[in-house]
Amino acid sequence: MKFKTLFFLVAFLSTEIFSEQVVENTYKILVYNTHGLPEVFIKDNPKYRFPIIGSKTKEYDISLIQEDYAHHKELNSALKKESNVFRGPQGSNLSCPFCTGSGLTSIFNISKDIIIEVENETFDTCSGWLRGANDCFAFKGFQIIKMISPSKEELYIVNTHMDAGRRDSDRKARKQQLAQITRAVMQKVREKPLIVAGDLNLYSKDPEDMKLLEKFKNDLNLIDSFKDVDIGKQWPILDYILYRNALRKEITILNLGEDKSFKSDEGPLSDHPALFIELSF
Repeated sequence: MKFKTLFFLVAFLSTEIFSEQVVENTYKILVYNTHGLPEVFIKDNPKYRFPIIGSKTKEYDISLIQEDYAHHKELNSALKKESNVFRGPQGSNLSCPFCTGSGLTSIFNISKDIIIEVENETFDTCSGWLRGANDCFAFKGFQIIKMISPSKEELYIVNTHMDAGRRDSDRKARKQQLAQITRAVMQKVREKPLIVAGDLNLYSKDPEDMKLLEKFKNDLNLIDSFKDVDIGKQWPILDYILYRNALRKEITILNLGEDKSFKSDEGPLSDHPALFIELSF
């Protein structure tokens, strides 16, 4: 009788211990501007580069891609068959038949048990038709990604590509775009754990751009994961991976840096660095 009592006591305590354990979700995330303008505007060979880029995404759980404008077919040809791909709006409407899409693509190589919901939003403003960086010919914006684990834990990710150019009007557009992202996050994400990543076109050596970045971080309580990390000197710092924790849901950075394997015999696969972060929460 004593043996049975001891057995049930141990079984009960074991159940209680395991029920208190925290289940961690671990993801390796790529953030990459692919330099995917139509061939007429670039001097390299995107039809050669993009299948290689697509193949490289197999090494990541989540790939947040920017400038996937004109070579999505080549990118898609080299992805895993089971990859979930969420591409942003494609543009080219009656008011702007020559416009291209957002260039945003998010690729997931994760468990089918995780629910993924993606909402695309186009920026309300842009700067540059025939001057500057011609951003108005693209429907730039952001993707709000909601991931729900089997245990009902939620993680939100924003993939974005903001206005380029160094003019005052370009910076004004970036300011308004950051404000639009902030409003959307406050409304739809609220206090959940969050990652904001992509090509923000906020140049790290431009004091005015850095003021915009600091305000954005303060407004959403974001941390710059690459703040003290050295990236190759060949790259201007325009791409960012920002994150924030939530109550009882802490994001832990396990590893991060530049994936220097994003190159071929012809050179780098883009004119941006391939940034990655590995995290658990």
